[in-house]
Amino acid sequence: MPISKETEATLRAERVRPDFVPASDYISPEFAQLEYERLWPKVWQLACREEEIPKVGDYVTYEIGNQSFIIVRSREGIRSFYNVCLHRGRRLTTGCGNVARFHCTYHAWQWNLDGTIATVLDRPDWNGCGSMADADLRMKQTLVDTWGGFVFINMDPNAEPLVKALHPIPEILGPYEYDKLRFRFNASFRLPCNWKVGLEAFDEGYHVAGTHPQLLQWMGDDTTRSVLHGRHSMFYNPMEKAPFGAPSPRLNKPIPADIRPGLINHFDELIRTLPVLYSVRDAQATHRLMTEAGTPKAGMEVYLKAMEFQKEAAIASGAGWPNLSPEQMAKAGIDWHIFPNMITLCYPDGVIVYRSRPDGDNPDSCIYEVWGLERYPAGAEPPIKRHVFHGKDDWRGVGPVSLILEQDFINMEQVQQGMKSYGFPGNRPSPLQEGAVYNLHRVLREEFLFGQSAAMARAVGAA
Repeated sequence: MPISKETEATLRAERVRPDFVPASDYISPEFAQLEYERLWPKVWQLACREEEIPKVGDYVTYEIGNQSFIIVRSREGIRSFYNVCLHRGRRLTTGCGNVARFHCTYHAWQWNLDGTIATVLDRPDWNGCGSMADADLRMKQTLVDTWGGFVFINMDPNAEPLVKALHPIPEILGPYEYDKLRFRFNASFRLPCNWKVGLEAFDEGYHVAGTHPQLLQWMGDDTTRSVLHGRHSMFYNPMEKAPFGAPSPRLNKPIPADIRPGLINHFDELIRTLPVLYSVRDAQATHRLMTEAGTPKAGMEVYLKAMEFQKEAAIASGAGWPNLSPEQMAKAGIDWHIFPNMITLCYPDGVIVYRSRPDGDNPDSCIYEVWGLERYPAGAEPPIKRHVFHGKDDWRGVGPVSLILEQDFINMEQVQQGMKSYGFPGNRPSPLQEGAVYNLHRVLREEFLFGQSAAMARAVGAA
């Protein structure tokens, strides 16, 4: 049902500021409908990883709202097709797999991997009918492109090139060699919150003190700062008051003379409670600090020594190590929001990727993926094992695997419920530490939903 002009005017009249985001952006069904109409058909979005489709015929089914796509490796390269039979509309694939042709199990029509029609059962029955030439029956494609081993699609045939849409991310994160990473963890959850609530839980580090207090013992100065890069954003940790391995200043504890044990505990704790960023190899190598690092030095020197040990372990294993300078790591920071719905935390030996998608037309639900990617020796990559937790409360069982994810997921549920309170007008993000939250909504509203580009798109559609 079309949104009334009055409802759209009400949503448009609300404003985002660096310190305010209206609650309606998360809980309004009409706002979600506008996203489906004006955001998702116009933006590059992460569909899968290249390693998920290494052989000809390998495919992954990607869905966003009521739209479904087949990402497939054909003999000519990676293609993206709308996942629909052009006979009676049945979807052709679910999940992932390998096929020689796309086969509709309703009436047995078939398509080749390049999208050309292969079989129309009893085709002479259509003799004399229009729109039944081979060209009419070719599967409809979307734009598709890759960066860093990720496959992106865009439904808009006139969209700007992916490399331009991602700017400046390829330049800044390129040295981390995302294309050389492979899955160590792949999980998909159905969570009881809006896709933006889920995404924003990993969009800032301000929540660590309240949500993950167990990390403060060895995290050092946990204060962060946001940097906006057009549609994208990132945050970094200045580490001005205490180094990694020392207690957070919030605990009012002195910085120990020897931070080596604390730094070791930092890596060990994250391996136990968020086993998708640092590798086990990283944590084990860090233990060498106690026997091979000599006299304790300043915090940054200890951290760089730990990374030196990690680099040696990775190279010795055959996994390699990216050619990263300290300056490049400082510029990359900790966490990137790649507009609209992708988050990544980077480290030389591995990265985390989060992807959040709306779940149908329900603004109170999302499909949330957590990917851990790691460097492996060539030929030693583990097979991809997908974990799917899409039952109503399946997400509640994640604690034994990741305490940190469970703590974050509980927040998401409570936030979505709390935003419906008559006493809650909207979010009040920190302009310094939660700038990415504001930036997402600024871009969403100004460039896609209510801005000039959105108005032009509506005018073209009306004509």
